[in-house]
Amino acid sequence: MAVARDETHRFSKIPQESITLVAGMGVAGDAHAGTLVQHRSRVRRDPNQPNLRQVHLIHEELLDEARAAGHDVGPGGLGENILTGGLDLLGLPAGTRLRIGEAVLRVTGLRNPCHQINDLSAGLLKVVVARADGHASTSDVTLGATGGAESIDGVGIVRKAGVMAVVEQGGEVRPGLPIAVELPDGPHEALAPV
Repeated sequence: MAVARDETHRFSKIPQESITLVAGMGVAGDAHAGTLVQHRSRVRRDPNQPNLRQVHLIHEELLDEARAAGHDVGPGGLGENILTGGLDLLGLPAGTRLRIGEAVLRVTGLRNPCHQINDLSAGLLKVVVARADGHASTSDVTLGATGGAESIDGVGIVRKAGVMAVVEQGGEVRPGLPIAVELPDGPHEALAPV
């Protein structure tokens, strides 16, 4: 549906006509590209970790949900590189490969939403997380020691802020390209925050 990148470490990314994915690195010209972790909070903890967050994908339906809740969020607004439509990203198992044109991504885990989402639009964090038991809540999201969302009312959450992936094969990605999903062999492992 859309692609975005940004050379600087800002929360939102700038929509582009196309992006170039580079094997083992991420999105060319994006601040989060690299073989080692590039997200500032993770660099502070251990700058030598492998970068499992080279590419951020979000489903367009989340932006629709945010807009329905009164938040003005467009493509790139939540920091995603690739905005998909009609694909259940959150239901994919770890290790799923996504073929987009010539590029191949391997899904590594869920994005763990943090307080910066509320800096974009007050209350938006409660749109991108939900209580795992399905009950509605007026409480704030409880953030963990690393700043990521952990619970609401002491109940675990469902993270809806998209998935993270690494680039296994590079190529150009632009809006309108189909995405082929290749599930991994064996028992499937649910996505966990990375």
